[in-house]
Amino acid sequence: MAAANAPITMKEVLTLPSVGINQQFITFTNVTMESDKYICVRETAPQNSVVIIDMSMPMQPLRRPITADSALMNPDSRILALKAQVPGTTQDHLQIFNIEAKAKLKSHQMPEQVAFWKWITLKMLGLVTQNSVYHWSIEGCDSEPVKMFDRTANLANNQIINYKCSPNEKWLVLIGIAPGPPERAQLVKGNMQLFSVDQQRSQALEAHAASFAQFKVPGNENPSILISFASKSFNAGQITSKLHVIELGAQPGKPSFTKKQADLFFPPDFADDFPVAMQVSHKFSLIYVITKLGLLFVYDLETASAIYRNRISPDPIFLTSEASSVGGFYAINRRGQVLLATVNEATIIPFISGQLNNLELAVNLAKRGNLRGAEELVVERFKELFAQTKYKEAAELAAESPQGILRTPDTVAKFQSVPVQAGQTPPLLQYFGTLLTKGKLNSYESLELSRLVVNQNKKNLLENWLAEDKLECSEELGDLVKTVDNDLALKIYIKARATPKVVAAFAERKEFDKILIYSKQVGYTPDYMFLLQTILRTDPQGAVNFALMMSQMEGGCPVDFNTITDLFLQRNLIREATAFLLDVLKPNLPEHAFLQTKVLEINLVTFPNVADAILANGMFSHYDRPRVAQLCEKAGLFIQSLKHYSELPDIKRVIVNTHAIEPQALVEFFGTLSSDWAMECMKDLLLVNLRGNLQIIVQACKEYCEQLGVDACIKLFEQFKSYEGLYFFLGSYLSMSEDPEIHFKYIEAAAKTGQIKEVERVTRESNFYDAEKTKNFLMEAKLPDARPLINVCDRFGFVPDLTHYLYTNNMLRYIEGYVQKVNPGNAPLVVGQLLDDECPEDFIKGLILSVRSLLPVEPLVDECEKRNRLRLLTQFLEHLVSEGSQDVHVHNALGKIIIDSNNNPEHFLTTNPYYDSRVVGKYCEKRDPTLAVVAYRRGQCDEELVNVTNKNSLFKLQARYVVERMDGDLWDKVLMEENEYRRQLIDQVVSTALPESQSPEQVSAAVKAFMTADLPHELIELLEKIVLQNSAFSGNFNLQNLLILTAIKADPSRVMDYINRLDNFDGPAVGEVAVEAQLYEEAFAIFKKFNLNVQAVDVLLDNVKSIERAVEFAFRVEEDSVWSQVAKAQLREGLVSDAIESFIRAEDATHFLEVIRATEDANVYDDLVRYLLMVRQKVKEPKVDSELIYAYAKIDRLGEIEEFILMPNVANLPNVGDRLYDEALYEAAKIIYAFISNWGKLAVTLVKLQQFQGAVDAARKANSAKTWKEVCFACVDAEEFRLAQICGLNVIIQVDDLEEVSEFYQNRGCFNELISLMESGLGLERAHMGIFTELGVLYARYRYEKLMEHIKLFSTRLNIPKLIRACDEQQHWQELTYLYIQYDEFDNAATTVMNHSPEAWEHMQFKDIVAKVANVELYYKAVHFYLQEHPDLINDLLNVLALRLDHTRVVDIMRKAGQLRLIKPYMVAVQSNNVSAVNEALNEIYVEEEDYDRLRESIDLHDSFDQIGLAQKIEKHELVEMRRVAAYIYKKAGRWKQSIALSKKDNMYKDCMETASQSGEHDLAEQLLVYFIEQGKKECFATCLFVCYDLIRPDVALELAWINNMLDFAFPYLLQFIREYSGKVDELIKDKLEAQKEVKAKEQEDKDVMSQQNMYAQLLPLALPAPPMPGMGGGGGYGPPPPMGGGMPPMPPYGMPPMGGY
Repeated sequence: MAAANAPITMKEVLTLPSVGINQQFITFTNVTMESDKYICVRETAPQNSVVIIDMSMPMQPLRRPITADSALMNPDSRILALKAQVPGTTQDHLQIFNIEAKAKLKSHQMPEQVAFWKWITLKMLGLVTQNSVYHWSIEGCDSEPVKMFDRTANLANNQIINYKCSPNEKWLVLIGIAPGPPERAQLVKGNMQLFSVDQQRSQALEAHAASFAQFKVPGNENPSILISFASKSFNAGQITSKLHVIELGAQPGKPSFTKKQADLFFPPDFADDFPVAMQVSHKFSLIYVITKLGLLFVYDLETASAIYRNRISPDPIFLTSEASSVGGFYAINRRGQVLLATVNEATIIPFISGQLNNLELAVNLAKRGNLRGAEELVVERFKELFAQTKYKEAAELAAESPQGILRTPDTVAKFQSVPVQAGQTPPLLQYFGTLLTKGKLNSYESLELSRLVVNQNKKNLLENWLAEDKLECSEELGDLVKTVDNDLALKIYIKARATPKVVAAFAERKEFDKILIYSKQVGYTPDYMFLLQTILRTDPQGAVNFALMMSQMEGGCPVDFNTITDLFLQRNLIREATAFLLDVLKPNLPEHAFLQTKVLEINLVTFPNVADAILANGMFSHYDRPRVAQLCEKAGLFIQSLKHYSELPDIKRVIVNTHAIEPQALVEFFGTLSSDWAMECMKDLLLVNLRGNLQIIVQACKEYCEQLGVDACIKLFEQFKSYEGLYFFLGSYLSMSEDPEIHFKYIEAAAKTGQIKEVERVTRESNFYDAEKTKNFLMEAKLPDARPLINVCDRFGFVPDLTHYLYTNNMLRYIEGYVQKVNPGNAPLVVGQLLDDECPEDFIKGLILSVRSLLPVEPLVDECEKRNRLRLLTQFLEHLVSEGSQDVHVHNALGKIIIDSNNNPEHFLTTNPYYDSRVVGKYCEKRDPTLAVVAYRRGQCDEELVNVTNKNSLFKLQARYVVERMDGDLWDKVLMEENEYRRQLIDQVVSTALPESQSPEQVSAAVKAFMTADLPHELIELLEKIVLQNSAFSGNFNLQNLLILTAIKADPSRVMDYINRLDNFDGPAVGEVAVEAQLYEEAFAIFKKFNLNVQAVDVLLDNVKSIERAVEFAFRVEEDSVWSQVAKAQLREGLVSDAIESFIRAEDATHFLEVIRATEDANVYDDLVRYLLMVRQKVKEPKVDSELIYAYAKIDRLGEIEEFILMPNVANLPNVGDRLYDEALYEAAKIIYAFISNWGKLAVTLVKLQQFQGAVDAARKANSAKTWKEVCFACVDAEEFRLAQICGLNVIIQVDDLEEVSEFYQNRGCFNELISLMESGLGLERAHMGIFTELGVLYARYRYEKLMEHIKLFSTRLNIPKLIRACDEQQHWQELTYLYIQYDEFDNAATTVMNHSPEAWEHMQFKDIVAKVANVELYYKAVHFYLQEHPDLINDLLNVLALRLDHTRVVDIMRKAGQLRLIKPYMVAVQSNNVSAVNEALNEIYVEEEDYDRLRESIDLHDSFDQIGLAQKIEKHELVEMRRVAAYIYKKAGRWKQSIALSKKDNMYKDCMETASQSGEHDLAEQLLVYFIEQGKKECFATCLFVCYDLIRPDVALELAWINNMLDFAFPYLLQFIREYSGKVDELIKDKLEAQKEVKAKEQEDKDVMSQQNMYAQLLPLALPAPPMPGMGGGGGYGPPPPMGGGMPPMPPYGMPPMGGY
């Protein structure tokens, strides 16, 4: 069945992978969907998170890092429930969060694990454990889960898949699944537990899916609770599939629902499929049963009749949820598709009535769902009932008829024509009564029913029906009702949008404001000037309000503003005119300049304060400014006149009136002037009154210094010598300025105005003034307070100048204060300057001692030392030392004083631990260098000590210091080549320092230093003095080694002498060094001296290169090791025979490997046999025996080989055989392989010997794939194809070798033989997929006529991807397509068919393929393909793809191709999706075809298109009906005026009136009334009053009717209006009377209570006071009675209620 005609429409709403959900998380345990609002997905990689997908915006998922075992979103709100197992336990922790509020609502820890949970209501969670079921409400902070029931036995060990609750929460159902019976294990078994909350009982049933529903049974006003469940069971070898619908809790005495059941028909391919979910559409009363493999069954809830079955998903479905708004459901499959199934409202009824031929079901479903398609059936049924005089049933059928097809005037006429039987209700009233119980009447029905009611004078029924919105109002109905009730008629007129009649009614009531409001709403235009004059006579303020309302009308004010103003002014209503103008002139438009001037003039003359307020608000900007400026000056509004004058003389004239101008306003005015004008005005103000206006000028300069310029302001104050003004001005600007001049001028102004504290603050805090300039100014100013000067000099380093100034001005106390309190750190500078100024020493010493520890010693010493007055500090320093000071500067200074006084300086230098050696040593250098050396030695000042000793030639002291110091860096420095004194130092070290030393460490350090400095000759000199001259270190082992090694390096000629003279040195090590230094004879002598014969012969062999001397030396010493060394040397030199002889002499069998290699290179295998026989006596090595066999083979001694292998040996015969084979010694190899039974190698060897039959026999014994392969290949090369096939059959059964065999045959062109081999291989027991595949490849290449047959026969045993590649290479497109289909590669199959359609295309096959492709782009490629090659079948293709296509894109494709009409059937089928592009395309086609009925139907049902564009396109169409459609579109779009104008052109007055009525705008309705009057359409006028009743004001309607002599046509409207309002008054009076009754009853009740209290008081003893009672005072008396309402409550003003109420 085409998808477009199917009763159920499937649509892919979303794919979870498209929003970032990994495929592995699309499972039942990870995905939840509790309603059609949210999908919740739990992810565990790459991190734990929960993804919430809002179905209203699915492409914006919310991902939160949450770790949980399960997550559920509330069905309605953004509340998330989480479940996680408590680590180490079987308990689950439950939490509920409000995501929007970011708050946790509740949490609970379950004592047992929750196996399944679900939201069963909006406020309740169902929790299913292994044994019980709990309910947990989210309301209440502390509520815990409540146990509902225990699970029955049939659900033990079941996987729970669903849990549901009935709508009344009285019934619960739990569903689980379990493995099937052993004889049918693949069929899953379903179990269900139904629980009654009221009866607390359970029932166990077999079912896979279940759902609750509500259904109203005829004759029962209360809905019945139904449960439907589906089961599939296996009993007695039979599978039974059933759907059951049962009523739960039948209501006693009420009609009940009859139990229904139906079969579920599963196709043969779905024998093991089973239901997994069930959803009930409450909108259409349909049951949806969804199976695991994607089957959908649709049944009618009332009759359990089967409606539809189809597969909706190729992938398993594991989750569903109800889509209540559309009467369908959502389903999620394993691929991640979110599918939406909905009822195809356009096709389901024709489907049921046509294909199912179930007319009754079609009619019932059409009535329930208000669906189209059953019109003819309903009409026929209605006729039947009417013919049978079953008027009640006919009335019910007409009332419930789908789309209201029977609710027509003809039906009313039918019931009217039926004669009334005595004592029975007239059929017409039965019909109307049925309609009223079902809903709202249409306009014709409302009119006819009202006519009956009015005739019977039952107005109250009309009021009730209108209040309940049971009647559709129209102008005709209003005219009818006006005869009995004007108020009620007015309501009807307003609702019906009968504008003229509504306006007429308002005019009668003189409710002009309501006229204006209503006229605006409906677009009516009354005589506004007349209305305004009328209101002005009695209510000026009301006139203002009315005028303002007119000014705010759309399209502008209907009366000129100036005219309205003159009306007010004619009556001297200045305030009212001002109020009106101020409101209407708010936009401040240039065209209102005259009115702006006018309102200012009248107020400046009469109310200047009002004018001032207007100008102050800045409302206007287009009035006559010079005129207003003059008026302001006359009125004394000087600041306003200043703002309006534009000439400088005028401004100067007015500005001097500062006594009448607010200072702040004047300051603000300066901000509006140019800088030049502002300065001129300021000068005038200062000239007029300097003292009085100075503050204003200062404030203005402060505010606008940036505009005026700071320099200009300063010059202004300086011009008038106003330092006070300058001080106040700069004081405000100072913090924002970094100009040094500004800061200086401020200091200067502050100083001259006596602001000493401010001077002191600025000099202390500011960083921007010119310090030199400020210092000089302060010194010249000679302020009594020296603190500002101290601040400047202290901050900017003028301390000497400060000291000199203070000292010369006899301000010694400021000197003391500065040193002691301000900055003791600068005391040295002060002392220095005082010394320069020849201040008495006593004052200076006292000053120093007053500071004491705060005084920095170092700079003080420097200052005194520069002036050679260091002794001045003696007392101060000694005082510090006595106090325990360890300050280095103190001790440095004291040391200098002692050195200068020569008071035992050596003692101080050696004993004082605190002085700085560098400082004191430097001080001593010019006075006594030896003292400097003492100081430097004490402080280890290496560099300074070296410099002073070099400078004063104290090399002996330097040498002793360096030796004692033992510092490598110091040695490096003094021994560096750049040191010009190095020689003198070395002489002293060698001659004095080291001979004096008794420390080995010092000697070692010195020797190491000489070595590091690379001074070998000096080192030899040093060592000879130590070692050879009988010193304490003469026999030192290390020094002897060092002496010889140094001689080797520096003076080889001395080495032999040292070798002969010295005995205590390391011979082997020194010999190796001599060898490295190429002193071979010396090395030979050393090795001989120490009897190291092997090392000695190595020198002869390796260094001297004399084998002869080595052989001679070997004969002399006769050591095996020496002969061995000689043999190795001979072997290296290629003297193989001599080397073998030497090895035999040395009996050395350790180097047989080298000998074997050398022998192989020299090809002397005879000598090798002799050597190996010797070696075999020493060792048992496989290598030796193997090489011996190989040597026999090389010299062709095959007999010795056979004898040797029969003897005991350790030869590695397999390796030997392989080696012989590799070197083509096949006869010898055959002997070995035959001996060791290596049949595989033997077979290969026989192949080499061309013995093929023997090779096959050997391969059979070997039974190895490799051997078979090698023999096979050899036979092929030898063209022994029979033997090759024998071998090949044993090879191709190995998958890994098959391809190699095939390539070998093909490379040699043996195609037929290869195909024969493969065909023979098909019959093998071990034939595998590779053989079938390779044969297919061969067929594709060489015998393509057999390919398709082969593929179809063995499709299940083929490696399809490999064969696909082969077919692609050989261009066998039909076979390639078949293979792609078999391999489920539908994308590639579709691409192949489209690219090679002449060979591969077949329509039915292509439809099956394209429906299964995954790449969406292929859908559109297929559309292009069919458009180009098979346009006649394109609609068939599009219908197959309807659920998957982007309809907009398809339309664009066809539009670009100019073939839009071609896919009209497809677009009609998919138009139910309401896609804009489809709607617009179909509308275009309908317009072109002039099919206005289909066009209007399309517009009504599908609103997603450019409505205005379509309307503009067809509003000038030649067909009237097309233009009506344009007007209809304008009406739907809310463009009422355009719609009405278009209808007027075509004289479609009914359309005009309906449009005006629906617009809700009074102006439109009233304008339409005027139009009908102008056109002389009296009947239309009356009709419009009826249709637009709610919109037309009565006064307007009556005025128009009266003026145009049409009162007769307006009179019904007026009667209805009056009747409506009189009814309202009656209701108010009734309510008042009831309220009075309630008040009286309350008063009586209070009296009764009071009487009982009085009785209680009388019973008390007389001696006790009565207890206070409610309502009684403390003294026992009664309080005042409760206030009583007197009279009626205030009545609302009589007239029309607020417009919003209708």
